[in-house]
Amino acid sequence: MTARLTDRLRAEADAIWQAQHDHPFVRAIGDGSVDRDRFRFWVKQDYLFLVDYARLFALAAARAPDVETMTAFARLCHETLSTEMGLHRAYAKQFGIEARELEAESKAPTTQAYTDFLLRTAALGDYAELVAALLPCMWGFSEVGMALKKRGIPEDPLCARWVETYGSEDFAQLASWCRDILDRVAAGLPEEQTARVEAAFLISSRYELAFWEMAHRLETWPA
Repeated sequence: MTARLTDRLRAEADAIWQAQHDHPFVRAIGDGSVDRDRFRFWVKQDYLFLVDYARLFALAAARAPDVETMTAFARLCHETLSTEMGLHRAYAKQFGIEARELEAESKAPTTQAYTDFLLRTAALGDYAELVAALLPCMWGFSEVGMALKKRGIPEDPLCARWVETYGSEDFAQLASWCRDILDRVAAGLPEEQTARVEAAFLISSRYELAFWEMAHRLETWPA
């Protein structure tokens, strides 16, 4: 059986992904002890991230190599904008965050840098690079959510909802689908292009870790 590229990428990024599992913010979600101000900050920044993540899906649809993949990414973009964004606004409201506050929020440095990297990769990189760049968010959240869920759902209702959402089988299937696409579109690529795919995956993985740290530190611009 041929080894999967995505398995190799996950192995190469293992230290980064393990640092996510071990991050104090992630562990605090898992045991229900996360600081509310930090969690509110994460919710607002994640909303801004989601807006540009939907743009990434739209670009993935536009550049898809076949109709089936185009349709799937177009559907994912639509569902993100029409359903997930509404659910995120409802989730934010449980923190006392109104929709107007979400819209008025400014991106923290890490959010700005991460989304700029994703959209630049989508615009200028190969299609496999685009998929490699968007995968660590989806796959990483699924892996973290499932790991936390195995330890037990926290009593805190807001943390519990986070764990149940990202630890769900539906979300795992979405991540698996995206892995399959990357394995397919990257198959047989020249060594130089494969190296760019690996780099995109590793950079996004580092930004995923940085996003947790950003929330933990309540990151702001220096001036």
